[in-house]
Amino acid sequence: MYKEVQQFLGQAWTAFQQLFTESLSSDIPLLDKANRFILEHGGKKLRPTFSLLIATALRGRCNEQVVSCAAASELLHTATLMHDDVADDAATRRGVPTARAMYSPTTAVLLGDFWLSRAMGLIIDHPDKRVLHIFSKCLGDLAEGEMLQLEKARRADATEADYRRIIYSKTTSLFESAMVSAAYSVDADAAQTEACRSYAYHIGQSFQMMDDILDYSPELSTGKPTGQDILEKKITLPLFCLFERVPKSVAREIRRRLRNPDAALVADVFGLVRQFDALAGARERLAGEVRQAIEALAPLPASEAKDYLVKLAGQMAVRTA
Repeated sequence: MYKEVQQFLGQAWTAFQQLFTESLSSDIPLLDKANRFILEHGGKKLRPTFSLLIATALRGRCNEQVVSCAAASELLHTATLMHDDVADDAATRRGVPTARAMYSPTTAVLLGDFWLSRAMGLIIDHPDKRVLHIFSKCLGDLAEGEMLQLEKARRADATEADYRRIIYSKTTSLFESAMVSAAYSVDADAAQTEACRSYAYHIGQSFQMMDDILDYSPELSTGKPTGQDILEKKITLPLFCLFERVPKSVAREIRRRLRNPDAALVADVFGLVRQFDALAGARERLAGEVRQAIEALAPLPASEAKDYLVKLAGQMAVRTA
């Protein structure tokens, strides 16, 4: 689906790719080599896809400011992944070595800083200063979300409200920055801009919820190990749905064991999730987010781009990677 949308975007997608790649040029051999390695093993580029698609749905085309915001969103996203890999001691991502593993933790942090600086360089001269503000807010959200997650993992006392704030800060805020900055860039009116903000919010929440559901779905071939959230002491949507269905004493015991998680806890929790069908509750919440995302698009004019926004929202609930 994403490749189909990117083909639909045509010249706008080509312009994004060119700017994204050119933004990373450097005459320092180590930096240039590392950047090329990361570019060769990049992800689906969802955030710029949504950014360009929003502008196309609003105005039928993408201007230079939209392309700059799209590139900035992907640069910022990749920078945070490199920093996350250092924080998590991650050796692989998407089946290939991380920058941390290929080079060193120090190099990975500096790489992330470089990508971050290039992201801000693309938007600092944007004629609408709200764009700089929303990306700046996103950076703060990312740091706060990470710190809140660390605090709650240590205590194993996260509430669902904490969880919602964490996934907003760590995931949704960047989807919001990518799409709302696109709306600002094409001078969308207040109602349309708010529609884009609401759509981005529910897309971001649903994207992370699906990620969390997949971590509890060993029967699916996702290409990623499952049970990692438990081992990292993270209480996510499937576990909250399980807590609603088991006796309070069982929920308390799981929280107690989360302070020192192991493979036995993963096996026990997965067994309870199957027994009490907790993923059904998680998928019900996910479906609600997808439904609200689609409803948020009402103020946008009918178009092929809007149709793709609807389809991509639906994709959030069925993806397996």
